[in-house]
Order: sequence, then structure tokens, then C-alpha cells
Amino acid sequence: MPALRLEVFDTAIAADGTPQPMVEIAAVEEAKVASFEQGYSAGWDDAVAAQQGDQTRIRADLARNLQSLAFTFQDARSHVLQALRPLILEMTSRLLPAVAREALAPTVLEALMPLAEELADAPLTLVLNPVVRGQVEDLITQATGLPMVIEEEPSLPEGQVYIRFGTVETKVDLSQTTADIAIAVRAFFNLNS
Repeated sequence: MPALRLEVFDTAIAADGTPQPMVEIAAVEEAKVASFEQGYSAGWDDAVAAQQGDQTRIRADLARNLQSLAFTFQDARSHVLQALRPLILEMTSRLLPAVAREALAPTVLEALMPLAEELADAPLTLVLNPVVRGQVEDLITQATGLPMVIEEEPSLPEGQVYIRFGTVETKVDLSQTTADIAIAVRAFFNLNS
């Protein structure tokens, strides 16, 4: 039986009967290099796309977490302010007027001293509520020794005193200051609630 002969498709037979490759080896090498380059480029593009996708996801996660933190901070701040609100409002309505009453005489003295230095020969007149007369009169007399006339005016708030030296008049109004502070505190809590 004759030997089995298989047909070879990648070679051609030359005239002398020797098989010749149908494709040149250089072309095969070029095709390999081109295939490698194409595969490498496709892998690189996939890696870049994956990295950009990761960065986009990380940015989105970071933005979401920062927004969550901002809401958490705002919620915590709101809860703390609401918890402190009754205490602060009570302090402004009860403690602040008491502090203002205690500070009235020193504040009147502080306002009086520059006037007393300029107008030492003019008589001193204080117009005030009779409730605060004792504490204001005692401190002014001890600190300055100036002769003074005190006019009691029951319609004045306890935290208000008018100081007159001749034609010059100065007003000390801790009642209005206290009221302004209380209004500002209430407005702050109303704004943040």
C-alpha cells in the first residue's frame, strides 16, 4: 500500500518539487508583532477605562460621604442648639436683667467720669428710677465726691439713668441693652430652628 500523503496547505511546491511556504516568514513576524501591539493596546485601553471608572466611583462615594457628614453635622448642631435653647432663653430673661442691675452703678460711674473731668464746676444731676437710687448714689458719692442732685422718675426703667452736667446730658440704658440682647438671642434660635 502506498504511503498516505497529506496535503500541506501552508506551503507551495516549487518546480523542482520542494515545498515552499505560501507566506513569507517576515510577513508572519509582522503579523505577530501587529497582533501583539493590538492586544497590548486593547489591554491598555481596558486598564485606563477601568481606572477612570474606579476614579469616578471613588469621587461619587467621596461626595456622597461628605454630603452625609454635612447633614450629620447640621443635625448634630441643630440638636445641640435646641437642647441649649431653653437654658439660654431662661438666662437672658432672668439672669441678664439681674446682671444689668448689678452693673448699672459702675456703668453710670464709667459714663460720668469723662464728663466730670470736663465739667467739674457744673452741678451733677442724675435722673433715675427710685428702685436703683441707693446703689447708684452710694457708688457715685464714694467714687467722685461730687455734689449731686438726684431726681427720681418712676416711669424710667430700672436700668436707665440720665446724667446731666449743666447743658450736657448722657443716657445710660442697660434696660434697652438687655432687651436688645434678648431679642437677638431669640432671633438666633428662631433662625436656627
